[in-house]
Amino acid sequence: MLPGWLRLCLCALILCGSVGASAAPGAVVRLQVDGVIGPASADYLVRGMAKAVDEGAQLVLIEIDTPGGLDTSMRAIIKAILASPIPVASYVAPGGARAASAGTYILYASHVAAMAPGTNLGAATPVAIGMPGTPSKPPGEGKGEAGKDGAAEQSPTDAMTAKQVNDAAAYIRGLATMRGRNAEWAEQAVREAVSLSAEEALEQKVIDYLATDLADLLRQLDGKTLQAAGVDQTLAIAGAPLISHAPDWRTRLLAVITNPSVALILMMIGVYGLFFEFSNPGSGVGGVLGGISLILALYALQLLPVNYAGVALILLGIAFIAAEAFLPSFGVLGIGGVVAFVFGALILIDTDVPGFGIPLALIVTLALTSTGLILAILGMAVKARRRQQVAGDSGLVGSLVAVAAVQAEDPCSGWVALQGERWQVQGREPLRPGQRVRVTARQGVQLQVSAVDEPPPQGGH
Repeated sequence: MLPGWLRLCLCALILCGSVGASAAPGAVVRLQVDGVIGPASADYLVRGMAKAVDEGAQLVLIEIDTPGGLDTSMRAIIKAILASPIPVASYVAPGGARAASAGTYILYASHVAAMAPGTNLGAATPVAIGMPGTPSKPPGEGKGEAGKDGAAEQSPTDAMTAKQVNDAAAYIRGLATMRGRNAEWAEQAVREAVSLSAEEALEQKVIDYLATDLADLLRQLDGKTLQAAGVDQTLAIAGAPLISHAPDWRTRLLAVITNPSVALILMMIGVYGLFFEFSNPGSGVGGVLGGISLILALYALQLLPVNYAGVALILLGIAFIAAEAFLPSFGVLGIGGVVAFVFGALILIDTDVPGFGIPLALIVTLALTSTGLILAILGMAVKARRRQQVAGDSGLVGSLVAVAAVQAEDPCSGWVALQGERWQVQGREPLRPGQRVRVTARQGVQLQVSAVDEPPPQGGH
């Protein structure tokens, strides 16, 4: 008979094993993308497809609802789809969802493209890279007078936009040709940012299926033959288990730290933590917290499309604010640091993709926090300047102290205890133990003193 506590442990292990069980061979693995496509969603989908292959699944189903995302993350997902040895079906659902921008590319790259009624796709024009808020112009717009006459005169911004649009158009045309879908509309979605409803997309052969729900899509796909990695595969998904893989802790952590606002806050915590640790060594809390935060921030920034001039301005601004505590600049370094930090935060993220901007309110809040720190430092400096000095020569002269001992051979000379040290003192009149004297000057290692109270009466009783 097993003890009660051991049986409980075994039951817990069995329960954990059943919850974390992998997909059965021949299952359909379901992955979901809801929101902006970034490093976290790319990591989730790429690892999810690899896990489905290891588990022997026969189909990966990606449910999509996204306004778009980063180009690097989108291409990582598409590379995984094209290299997948099992078919991948992308399904825009539920009703009201969309596969805009990066979502359209992923839909075109998938072996199966499907949409639910009431959904839409398109608007796949690449967002201009540069100062946040800079509008993207289609090629041909923004030319001067010479451009109207056919002369080739384009600004650098127009040339860069044309390169991005042409590259994106060629990319999506290649995906459309590979999957046998409408390449003309795909290029139009890139160049003119047009969109289609689910019904129109099916009519124009942009997608393969229109399904009311997930069960309807699986019924339509049952028995279909698809080619994945050059091999024809026939789906037998009637009655096959549907396994949903939710984002794990790694994906959730990556989603948090790759938020540009969180990355900026982590950078501030990291630098200030190290600053306080170096200025007050010994506690270790600032160094540990600052080091971890700074490493996480740098890891997040290398995954994001950052402007390194913005990173440099932020670090320079924080360095100026920290230097204000040590250098007598009377606020000049601190104010300059706040200005550098604000400009750096404004240009930090080098894309206009929705969901990857830094709110102005956060920038202002962090700037005001740094300004408050500067004012606190200046306030402490002013108080310290006005406070009477209690150490050094200035702290010695004027001090009141009691005579500890008197030399027998010279009654005008003796010793006192002052500032934790033993000093030899010299008076103009004879001294006595316990007498209160005032320090009037310092001569090397000897202090000059004068009596504060009256000398004792001579003789008598």
